Amino acid sequence: MAEVDFDPEELARSVALSVASKSSEVGDFITSTMLEDGVYDYRFDSHITGYEGWQWSVTLYHDQDADTWTVDESSLIPSAEALQPPKWIPWKDRLLPSDLSVTDAMGTDPDDPRLVKGYEALQVEEPSDRETESDPESNPGQETATKNDEGGSGAVFRIDDESGTGQSTAEGEPDLDGEGNPQTSQEDLEEVVDELILSRRHVMTAEARAATAKRWYEGQHGPKSLSTRTAKGNACETCGFLIPLKGELGTMFAVCANRWSPDDGRVVSLDHGCGEHSEILPQEDTHLWVQSEPAFDDLHIDVVRQKPREERPEVELMEELTAEEDEAESGLE
Repeated sequence: MAEVDFDPEELARSVALSVASKSSEVGDFITSTMLEDGVYDYRFDSHITGYEGWQWSVTLYHDQDADTWTVDESSLIPSAEALQPPKWIPWKDRLLPSDLSVTDAMGTDPDDPRLVKGYEALQVEEPSDRETESDPESNPGQETATKNDEGGSGAVFRIDDESGTGQSTAEGEPDLDGEGNPQTSQEDLEEVVDELILSRRHVMTAEARAATAKRWYEGQHGPKSLSTRTAKGNACETCGFLIPLKGELGTMFAVCANRWSPDDGRVVSLDHGCGEHSEILPQEDTHLWVQSEPAFDDLHIDVVRQKPREERPEVELMEELTAEEDEAESGLE
């Protein structure tokens, strides 16, 4: 039987009142929205203390064939004006280097965005006639990098521009397939990289190096540190104890090697300063003795406990005779 003069808003309000701790926590009706066919969302103001800007949400379902309304669920929903907690940050992103001890190990994810495969960033060089007999002009589709240590075999490592595959030959010809092309695989490529030490397994990306430079430069070993302001213009760039770095980071940073510096063994910026510059002369020695004023502590009294005396018969006898003589003299008087 169809319901007569039924108001779904009143049903939604009664549901919110049944869920709320007090009837005053349910405010005025805000709006109703049809989420999908037959499903409606009714919103009411929330007057709960601490939940300003939140709304009561009551979801109803309308069965048009039976002309009935049923309750799906009710909850509190934040609006745009609601006070919400900050966006959650994963613990690994919140962790600071100072939170780790020497026994902690973070590890590196295989897909770490800071790293790229080393042989992908390999800077290839043209081989000399002594190192290899291959002609770069005859193989324009290949780049060749060689490694010929003293006593080495003069092995050749080739990287194909299009496929990214490589082939190693050492005192012999590479394995060829039926069409005369070198047979290579990812495993062969990685084996060659490790064996010939062409590059590390992974290297930092350009973005990671830029982030590292920014972190170092803005840290306590950069130009904005307190020690730099007290170094009186003696920058690390002109210090004899500075060991330069290779690569692009060497244009901004170096390593301090002064054992008397607080930055010894640390990466410092070239415009950093610590006060232990190699060009600073030591203080002149003087033969005069500078005597400071004596200090007397007249606020405290030191109580010294006396050591008990050892009992000796001859001393006791002498003390008794002396006491008797004193008594006799006092009696005569």
